[in-house]
Amino acid sequence: MTDPEPIPDRLAAFLHHLAYERRLSAHTLSNYRRDLTRLHAWLADSEQSSWEQLDQQKIRAYVARRHRSGISGKTLQRELSALRSFYRYLLREGVLDQNPAAGIRAPRAARKLPPTLDADQLCSLLDQPGDDPLMRRDTAMIELLYSSGLRLAELVAIDVRDMNTGSTMLEITGKGAKTRRVHVGRRAIEAIDRWLQVRGDYAQSDQPALFVSRRGNRIHPRTVQQRLRRWALVRGATRHLHPHLLRHSFASHLLESSGDLRAVQELLGHSNIGTTQVYTHLNFQHLAQVYDQAHPRARRKDSREL
Repeated sequence: MTDPEPIPDRLAAFLHHLAYERRLSAHTLSNYRRDLTRLHAWLADSEQSSWEQLDQQKIRAYVARRHRSGISGKTLQRELSALRSFYRYLLREGVLDQNPAAGIRAPRAARKLPPTLDADQLCSLLDQPGDDPLMRRDTAMIELLYSSGLRLAELVAIDVRDMNTGSTMLEITGKGAKTRRVHVGRRAIEAIDRWLQVRGDYAQSDQPALFVSRRGNRIHPRTVQQRLRRWALVRGATRHLHPHLLRHSFASHLLESSGDLRAVQELLGHSNIGTTQVYTHLNFQHLAQVYDQAHPRARRKDSREL
């Protein structure tokens, strides 16, 4: 086996592999880079081994040191996952012949129910009128986030052509370039149609993005976060509004109404149902009609209510 390349080159090659072969998101890449760079710095400071000489005992010592400094079990799980992935890459490349991070587990992390908004409160906020063009856009983004349980990155990646006229389904590309089909509720479709009426005042003719900024470019995730905060303040919301809070609310409200964990897993795009179980523990029911019957913004008004 040839002498190993400098560590930065190995990491750079691995990150390139994640970005262009596995097509992971920029946020996930940032986590990998930060976690592996931190471990590399610890190795350099400790002067006790090189990356290739790292063994299970030293990895456990590193995890224990991080845990004693107050780092949560969830963060340590993520760091170990990054390390295992890096070693799998080195194995594939023929640099090493074993993965010392395999089988090492972080301290168990406490699983907490994510914060959510009350369904009636959120619907009340969404029902407040607003005809300013950018407020139309913001309302459409919020309706779609809550209607379909989208991640922020999934929202900003949507193009106009993805919204098929008359369809209540939308194909989304999520984490790890995995695609899934999600439902779009009636209220979300109406809000998007209202935004499309004025979108042309901002977007250039060759701009494919559904949601654009003042300057006509695809809206940036940071801008979405800022606009959601502003939208909530204008409407008198009592708490901070952010995209993942809407995703959590989507999952929680569907589970409360339907009890169908499998359906919500599919709608959220979770590969492991254990990830979905953090919202609640309910019995499984049939997938059919969960969305239309359970989602507060998808149900059609009964004529008796009019």
